[in-house]
Amino acid sequence: MLSSLNAKAAILSVVMLAVFLLVWEFGNQPPEAKVNLSEYEMLMGGSEPQARVPNPSEIWTLAVDELSHPFYDKGPNDKGIGLQLLYSIKRVMMGYILAALIAIPVGFLIGMSPLMHKAMNPFIQVLKPISPLAWMPLALFILKDSEVSSVFVIFICSIWPMLVNTAFGVGSVKRDWINIARTHELGAIRTAFLVILPAAAPTILTGMRISIGIAWLVIVAAEMLVGGTGIGYYVWNEWNNLDLTAVVFSILMIGLVGMILDFLLAKATQLVQYQE
Repeated sequence: MLSSLNAKAAILSVVMLAVFLLVWEFGNQPPEAKVNLSEYEMLMGGSEPQARVPNPSEIWTLAVDELSHPFYDKGPNDKGIGLQLLYSIKRVMMGYILAALIAIPVGFLIGMSPLMHKAMNPFIQVLKPISPLAWMPLALFILKDSEVSSVFVIFICSIWPMLVNTAFGVGSVKRDWINIARTHELGAIRTAFLVILPAAAPTILTGMRISIGIAWLVIVAAEMLVGGTGIGYYVWNEWNNLDLTAVVFSILMIGLVGMILDFLLAKATQLVQYQE
């Protein structure tokens, strides 16, 4: 039954995509020019042909060309899409792993201690709503390095979903399970690793899944601000070059990488799911 539903959903998705692409392709044809401006008129300020959103066929042609050699490096402003994505993924992973190393232990502490929960909750509620990009000017001023500042911004945006979900997951573990561990004379550390961590793992992984999505969103905007390398800079650079085909192609690549990252965390979450 489930496989039949998945097959029907896949077919429907393909049909919807095909219809969308056909409408886009044939509904976005450039209008034929009714008036041909002379060279003199163009020099005197005559209107130029307006730019338009590229068709899927144009994007496909560029995608084939870019993906055939994605890791070339011809200078600061001419790097392959694969290389730019690797720069961004590296920054995301550095900030994300650093956030996990801090958020999960602190979340454990908050979830297991009502006192720590009440003491730290005001700080969390004040800092959590702040846009990560609002920290960028301060990070650039203190750290003096755009690369490190980008990693710091990823760290800031990744830490809160993991921290909150870890605290919630740990705090939601049934007291009966903890009491059983005590009757078996398990110490606090063994109880945390053998009882609380497996029970809270699905909620923790859900927070990590939310964090990776936010981190990937933020790195694109951060790289637009600081420039240099990365997929965000690639988008901004192509916009400055008025290459809308490359802009749309890079947007699709951002979405594809984001989907892959979310898929990996979703699979990891399924591995730790359990039924009572």
